[in-house]
Amino acid sequence: MQPEERAEQPERAGADGKESCPDGPAAGVVPPPRAAAPDPRPVTVLGPRLGDLPGPRFGDAPALGSARAPHADPASEAARGHLSLPGQLVIGVATAVAAVAIAVHLGMSFLYVAPSNTVNKKHGEMISDYLYPEFEQNWKLFAPNPLQQNVAVQARAEVRTPEGGMAVTSWSDLTAQDGEDIRHNPLPSHSQQNQLRRAWEFYAGSHDAKEQPIGLRGQLSEQYVRRMVAHRFGPEHDGGTVERVQVRAATTPVAPPSWSEEKIDLKPVVRVLPWWPVTSGDLPGKQASGDRRSADGQAKESDR
Repeated sequence: MQPEERAEQPERAGADGKESCPDGPAAGVVPPPRAAAPDPRPVTVLGPRLGDLPGPRFGDAPALGSARAPHADPASEAARGHLSLPGQLVIGVATAVAAVAIAVHLGMSFLYVAPSNTVNKKHGEMISDYLYPEFEQNWKLFAPNPLQQNVAVQARAEVRTPEGGMAVTSWSDLTAQDGEDIRHNPLPSHSQQNQLRRAWEFYAGSHDAKEQPIGLRGQLSEQYVRRMVAHRFGPEHDGGTVERVQVRAATTPVAPPSWSEEKIDLKPVVRVLPWWPVTSGDLPGKQASGDRRSADGQAKESDR
């Protein structure tokens, strides 16, 4: 038997279903493994196959310029998106000025409420002049004391008549004027509600019973009240030129409720301040005659 025929014998034996052992030189050769027969059962595939999915086709992507409006002008779009050089300069300068102003205000407020240090000791007067009276720092905002009394601030003026004489006007109730301005107003001004009251509290807390200033704030409070009254009257009042003003305040305790057993005296207490000469700096816009100072000197001499 030829070697080729002996090598084919195992295949024939396998095909006949019988095992055959090779003999001769091929007895020690291990036959190669047989390939596994395919599973005759069908396999179910869930979902579409990869080849069945639709893919992008060439030409489906929109062109880059298709999103632009049909009548859009590139030059006008660039003009809307960028400011001109003068506009940028104006915005930059305004932003810088606002930032500096905010920084100065915050710094002044911090130095005022901060504990005593070298800076506020050296510049204490400048800090106080900046804050008072417009930016006064008052912690009572967070724990206000309820008002238990009504204070009516009144004022009158001494005017120089066209004939050269002096006349004293009647008392004007400034508190009643403020109340009339905010009555029936759904959004009243905060300054109209509190400016006069806070000015009087400022003065009363910085003066003694003899109207002498206490500390450095006494003169400032006097100047504040005097200018406020001068602004109310104006340079001309009742047909004459305002030369001096006088202020008084009537304090009346609030009556207790009917169910209360508290007994208090409801008699008003009147506090009359001395006459104050009005200078050109006390009037709005400094609308005063050129001889205002000489008139002030004459008024002081007449008081003596």
